[in-house]
Amino acid sequence: MLVNIEHIYKYFGGEALLKDICFSCNEGEKIGLVGKNGCGKSTLLKIIMGRTDFDRASDGLGSVTLKDCSIGFLEQNSGLDSDSCIIDEMNKAFDKLFKVKARLDELTALMASQTGGELDFLSDEYSTLSSYFEAHDGYNTDFKIKMVLNGMGFGNLEYDRAVSSLSGGEKTRLALAKLLLEEPELLILDEPTNHLDFETLVWLEEYLKSCKSAIIIVSHDRYFLDKLCTRICEIENGRLFSYRGSYSSYTLQKQQKTERQIKEYATYQQQIHELEEYIAKNKVRASTAKMAKSREKTLVRLEPIEKPIVMDKPPKIRLEYKIEPTKDVLQIINCPLAVGKNENKKTLIDSVNLHIRRGEHIGLIGANGTGKTSLLKLIRGEISHLQGNIIWGNNVKISYFDQEHASLNPHETAIETVRNRFPQLSDGEIRNCLASVLFHGEDVFKPVSALSGGEKAKLCFALMTLDKANFLILDEPTNHIDLPTKEVLEESLAEFEGTMLLVSHDRYLLSKTAARIVELSDGILRSFDGGFDYYAKIKADEAHLENQRLIEERRLKSEKEQLQTKLRQHRSKQQRAEDAKRRQRKNELENLIEQNDERISQLETEISQTKDFELLNEKCSLLDKLKNEAEQMLEEWASLEE
Repeated sequence: MLVNIEHIYKYFGGEALLKDICFSCNEGEKIGLVGKNGCGKSTLLKIIMGRTDFDRASDGLGSVTLKDCSIGFLEQNSGLDSDSCIIDEMNKAFDKLFKVKARLDELTALMASQTGGELDFLSDEYSTLSSYFEAHDGYNTDFKIKMVLNGMGFGNLEYDRAVSSLSGGEKTRLALAKLLLEEPELLILDEPTNHLDFETLVWLEEYLKSCKSAIIIVSHDRYFLDKLCTRICEIENGRLFSYRGSYSSYTLQKQQKTERQIKEYATYQQQIHELEEYIAKNKVRASTAKMAKSREKTLVRLEPIEKPIVMDKPPKIRLEYKIEPTKDVLQIINCPLAVGKNENKKTLIDSVNLHIRRGEHIGLIGANGTGKTSLLKLIRGEISHLQGNIIWGNNVKISYFDQEHASLNPHETAIETVRNRFPQLSDGEIRNCLASVLFHGEDVFKPVSALSGGEKAKLCFALMTLDKANFLILDEPTNHIDLPTKEVLEESLAEFEGTMLLVSHDRYLLSKTAARIVELSDGILRSFDGGFDYYAKIKADEAHLENQRLIEERRLKSEKEQLQTKLRQHRSKQQRAEDAKRRQRKNELENLIEQNDERISQLETEISQTKDFELLNEKCSLLDKLKNEAEQMLEEWASLEE
């Protein structure tokens, strides 16, 4: 056990932020720490790190125990040396290995001039240090640095660039890259997914899943938690509750737990009511007084049950449409997408080709600035096109969610906004609609300018429910809204039977609602006929193939360098024997890797055709095992090649 916390508290201004916290983290565990902003997540991490003191209960109990192990802590402030450069910061992760290498070089020089007992002493030290250096993969430090920097999005930057010249987001990513290279036994990450694009997120998920470190993560990225974590710990009302499984499993378990607690509390209250009623009726009667007294004792012995914490009632968002459109809702054929005018005109996409069919749920993704919002404006006619065609089907009615809420008049109140858009509705109907998205009482008279981002979003959702449109176009709908509203929106969009085009960075939302992913990257639209999980798998496979290509390039380069080295220096018999052994093992690995790849390909085909759930689980487990073996063999092959 790396971390063990028992019965600790934390008070601020006399108020308990954390109450009777018990928590543990074992070797290799991946734990997600969740809860509302300000609930104490970061405080708990600082207590684990020893940067903040904890309080004890009145009985003096309470302890925090850490195993003597290496710990890596990613904070919002990067902690990098601003005067250093990228490569120097990465090399710091291998300081101990570099010192060992320097000592090995010293020993090599010393052994050349020594004999007898002194030589034996130096040889023993050399053997010990050499074993340590090889066990910690010391010959592959350059490869590891390049792999991690490429994965974290630094592939196009010069490695001698100063840290001080990087943006805040880049510094956070670089600090995370450095932590990954250090490979601590316990990795503590506070919002690690901030400032990461889709490609980097997918790479980081796969890297963290395969790493041996135990991980404690604070994150609002539900998809990241769902893919990585094996346990979710929630801080709620100052107390910590632990749930085994992924984030999706946690949400289900919590719902079941809350329902169970509500029933238990209702039963408890009913039991108390019945006992009190019986006692009140029978206490004064001589014939029943004895039984009433017995009931009083039962009432005293009842184990009290606290009223369960029930979150505020979430909004209701029901999306329906009245008119069925034609099969082909929208076709865009060879339309260029450009923004700006005259000399400031910039072409984002040379030729847009997009076909949207009735009932499709499409997720449009891409890095910031690639033109996703501009593409929506082209579809809606806000950006004109001089070439190509945009063909709409019949009976298509659009409802548009704008992330900036520009369609709302800041001078109107919430009730006026709905009334002016839907004058046929009565005030009662309007109030009911607004109440469904949590505008109650005097809230309906708030001016739009005074609403928060989340309230504006809810007002837009209310308008969408009234639109009865069959084609929803949504631009970042989950920005600014709380988790309960996100969950309601996800369910509503997933159940919507009409057509949907969704732009979002919320991968959990995309995975729950989108059946096709369209990626916009480098001015090219690419369609993936599957949900977000399918898209992520394809991208990961492509990244793996690219990594294989780089390994092959490295292998060829290494072989060339080895050949040149052989021509320059004389090798001893022992060295030649070791080389032959390495070559033999490399050949064995190459054959094994080829056989493994064939088996993986065969399994993937079988999985796509398997309908039996238990058999599918077995095949998926075997596929994961084969992929892990393939990765281990590739790492061993690369080590031998180095």
